[in-house]
Amino acid sequence: MPKYRILTPLAKSIQQYSAGFLHLFYPHICMQCGSENLAASTLLCLPCEKSLPYTKFISIEKNSIEKIFWGRVPIKEAGASLFFTKESIVQSLLFALKYKHQKKAGWLLGNIIGQEMLESHRFKTIDCMIPIPLTKKKQRKRGYNQAMLICEGIQQKLPHIEILPILRKLKNSTSQTGKGRIERSLSISHPFTVITPHKLMSKNIVVVDDVITTGATLEAACKCLWKESHPCSISIVAAAYTL
Repeated sequence: MPKYRILTPLAKSIQQYSAGFLHLFYPHICMQCGSENLAASTLLCLPCEKSLPYTKFISIEKNSIEKIFWGRVPIKEAGASLFFTKESIVQSLLFALKYKHQKKAGWLLGNIIGQEMLESHRFKTIDCMIPIPLTKKKQRKRGYNQAMLICEGIQQKLPHIEILPILRKLKNSTSQTGKGRIERSLSISHPFTVITPHKLMSKNIVVVDDVITTGATLEAACKCLWKESHPCSISIVAAAYTL
């Protein structure tokens, strides 16, 4: 049986003092408003989280994101939780996730997606999540895959949905940061493969990414999944949709 240490009043006082001292120099504050009324596990206070630019697409049929894929690849449902605009809190969250090693941003965004999926009838049959992968080189440099962290955040709300990181990107591609929609569509080839395709056969899967702009990356991934894995259905969710 695990042993539990009982703190003496003096030890408790020292622990509380140490926490207060560290907080003085490393305050845990909301990224948006600067409030210190914030849980240690997140980056936004509750009022700022509620004021995010929600799309409501996850609960809406034939939304703008689903229309992106019409005639390109068969998709059952699709949606993104937030609108992405420049110099917004959504951009700050995604920048912190991708370039500042703020894993909590990924879990927060995943929680938001997961809560919307939980409240919508459209994603009730999902069996597993497939995060969009990074190249091995990019993942080694970053230390993690941001789509995987978003999946983990979704799973906190929907623990019955399995995460299967079995999609692989086969070669490096140039960064899409700073490119317009047309440039992204023309430059993205993204060859993918599935390392254990039998695990997805006859499953209802959802592919998870951080941002949808042109949908080119997700289109390539979904085409690969259809060809190699023969799932029952493919849906898509993302943290944000670029206006």
